[in-house]
Amino acid sequence: MPKMKTNRAAAKRFSATGSGKIRRRKAFTSHILTKKSTKRKRNLRKAGLIAECDTKAIKRMLPYL
Repeated sequence: MPKMKTNRAAAKRFSATGSGKIRRRKAFTSHILTKKSTKRKRNLRKAGLIAECDTKAIKRMLPYL
């Protein structure tokens, strides 16, 4: 049986936490930052977790996560 392929785009965007949940980065952090408040930009730095409904799709893309 051949090895399963990892979706490389997903591998660059998601990582696993110690408890097995999937961590993601937040959107809207790259440009047009002048109109965003300092508080909003600070909160965008923190990583978030993916929604439970998306877990199955992400795990299919990342079989070795």
